[in-house]
Amino acid sequence: MDSTSPTLQARKQQVVREAIWDTATDLFVEKGFDETTVDDIAESAGVSRRSFFRYFSSKSDLMAYGMVIYGEELSVAIDACPKSYSPFEVFRETVLTVAQRSASHPRTRKIMEIVTRYPAARAAELSRFHEVQDRVAAAFARRKGVAKHASALLAGMTLQVLGVTFRFWFNQPKRDISVTAERALATLHDLVCDQPAGKRRRV
Repeated sequence: MDSTSPTLQARKQQVVREAIWDTATDLFVEKGFDETTVDDIAESAGVSRRSFFRYFSSKSDLMAYGMVIYGEELSVAIDACPKSYSPFEVFRETVLTVAQRSASHPRTRKIMEIVTRYPAARAAELSRFHEVQDRVAAAFARRKGVAKHASALLAGMTLQVLGVTFRFWFNQPKRDISVTAERALATLHDLVCDQPAGKRRRV
């Protein structure tokens, strides 16, 4: 067997998975998450019902797939930062990079519209949140000098700041997401770093 076959097969599977996901996202926006069935998605994507279940266990599992991709993008962004970066610089660069990259894809706004309108869709997406948080923490932990507790804290900060950034950007569609992300980071800096020394709690 050709040693490249598994890779080619994996790529083909990824193409089909992405096609199903894109089709479903469009249907969820147009028809509604609750109203769209697996049969609707399979028919629109040009695959059989049986083929659908080779890639996703349910409609909710398909909706949660976005979080899986999100976790991958965050991990890649963290790993791509120069080794000379401090943990905070990695955090900041990751927020800006992922915000810009996500906003450039039309699917991002569609997904946010779906989870805003349909509680079941939001619950499905959040079902993978802790998995994403653990994956991001693991990426931070791979950085030299970042302790386990620090990596968990950085992961939480990254997800929360990006969450706030995406929500503000979604509600203000004409605003550049980079501006929104910079403002969120500046606000966090002011809250954490600019408190007068005399008012800081001593531990």
